[in-house]
This record gives sequence, structure tokens and C-alpha cells, in this order.
Amino acid sequence: MSSLRVLHIDDETDILELAAISFGLDSEFEVRGCASGKDGLAAASECPPDIILLDVMMPTMDGPATFKKLQENPKTAGIPVVFMTARVQTSEIEQFKSQGIAGVISKPFDPMTLAASVRNYMQSAHTA
Repeated sequence: MSSLRVLHIDDETDILELAAISFGLDSEFEVRGCASGKDGLAAASECPPDIILLDVMMPTMDGPATFKKLQENPKTAGIPVVFMTARVQTSEIEQFKSQGIAGVISKPFDPMTLAASVRNYMQSAHTA
């Protein structure tokens, strides 16, 4: 079986590292981390992943702006995107989903269940 490619975009290096370690516990995942929306857009276009984890609050280009750019690019428009955020109010989650986000993972996340959560979002996105 081929790897499930995850692109993780987050300006906090400790979050990128923790997620990489978490995904390292599951041999099916291959993770690429980027520290900015701009770098993430380039990485997604260069080698489209199976799913993108995207921090909501980042300097310069935040998650919603990055998501919009991903949607505008035909090469990346079909990739499911999951926001990772500490902002998990029901109204905010509903707003994100109405914009086309595949799901929301709250921060802090559980490193032991991150891979399973992402796998569930991937399966939901592919059956939708």
C-alpha cells in the first residue's frame, strides 16, 4: 500500500514536530511540514498531498486565506483540508465547514489519536 501523504502547515515549529512524531507512529503516513501559508501553497502545488492540515492563526497569510488560495488553484482545489485550531466554538466550526473545510482538529491535539482522526477525515472526504 502506498503512503498517505499529509501536508501540515503551521507557523509553530513545536506543533509541526509533535505532529510529525505522532504520524511517525503509523507507518502509512508520510508527512511534510511547512511553516507558512506561502510555503504550504508551493508544497501543495509541487507535490499534491492526500490531505492538508492547516493552522488557522498564522502571521502574513492565515489559514482561511491559505485555504482560499488552495481552492483557487485547480491542482490543489480537490485536496481535503482540515483546520487545526484552538478556536473550537461551535459557530466557528460551522463557519469553517460552510467554507468547504473537511473538518477541524482542536489544539492541543492528542498525539496518540491524530493519525486516526486524519484517516477518518480522509475517508469522509473521499466518500462525500
